Amino acid sequence: QVQLVESGGGLVQAGGSLRLSCAASGRTFSSYAMGWFRQAPGKEREFVAAINWSGGSTYYTDYTDSVKGRFTISRDYAKNTVYLQMNSLKPEDTAVYYCAANKVVITTKPDYWGQGTQVTVSS
Repeated sequence: QVQLVESGGGLVQAGGSLRLSCAASGRTFSSYAMGWFRQAPGKEREFVAAINWSGGSTYYTDYTDSVKGRFTISRDYAKNTVYLQMNSLKPEDTAVYYCAANKVVITTKPDYWGQGTQVTVSS
C-alpha cells in the first residue's frame, strides 16, 4: 500500500502562484511514477502532470496542453515527495487537485490517490 497526502492548496488571485506538495509513504519504489490530476465542479477528473520512470535512474515529465509553460512538476526522491509549481494561475485552474501514483507511468486510472487539495483562483 502507498499513502499520498497533498498540501499547499489555497486561494490566490489570477496571475499568482501556488506550490502543491504530495508526500508518499508506505511501500514505494523509485520506479513508481507520480503525478497530478484535477477536478472542477461538474467536470470529469483531468490529467495535469506526471513524472514517469523510463528505466534505471531516468525519469521524464508530461503535461496537459493547458498548463504547459505555466506548471512544473518535480520530485524529491530522498523525501518521497512530488511537487507541482503553478505559476500564472487562471480562474479556469480552479479545481480540487489530486496526487496520484502508479508503477512506471501514470495512467488514466492510477493505483493510488491522495485526498485532494482545493485550489481556487479568483479573477
